[in-house]
Amino acid sequence: MPEMANRVTLRTVQTGDGSRPERTARIPRRDRHGRGLRGILVQPGVPLYRTRAQRFDDLVLQAVARLEPRWEAHLAGVEFAVEEIPPVGDAAAGPVPLSRLEPGTSGTGGGFPPSGADASAGAALRPPRIVVYRRPLVARADGDDDLGELVFEVVVEEFARLLGMNPEDVDPSYPAED
Repeated sequence: MPEMANRVTLRTVQTGDGSRPERTARIPRRDRHGRGLRGILVQPGVPLYRTRAQRFDDLVLQAVARLEPRWEAHLAGVEFAVEEIPPVGDAAAGPVPLSRLEPGTSGTGGGFPPSGADASAGAALRPPRIVVYRRPLVARADGDDDLGELVFEVVVEEFARLLGMNPEDVDPSYPAED
């Protein structure tokens, strides 16, 4: 008799008019093809584990790190951000932008950070921000090496614009305009 307790009986349920009720979604409870349940394909810590967006973020950080030995004091107050695509208003005016510079606000109308009087007055402060757009840059690059150089050039151009300088002055290895 203990064998009977493990047995499952299936029955067909019909409504009063002879039709069957609608089936609800079933929860898969078994491995249909016998190959095991799906798990992660790559272990954490392996380079393949990082997504394309995370690898792009790393390229932006590497570009900033290349500028840091020479411009550390100026880079301290600058935020860098990555967005997938430019906002609709930015792209509608002409060619698709690769980046955007948000100059930031301070109470002194000039440098960042503000003086103590402006900070205590509660002025709305926002550091300068360089936003790099991932998809337009990936579309223009021929490969990973080209993408890394393109990201570096865009970061140098925007940082130079923030400082009011030429990109060649910010980074001597920046390719000169032809």
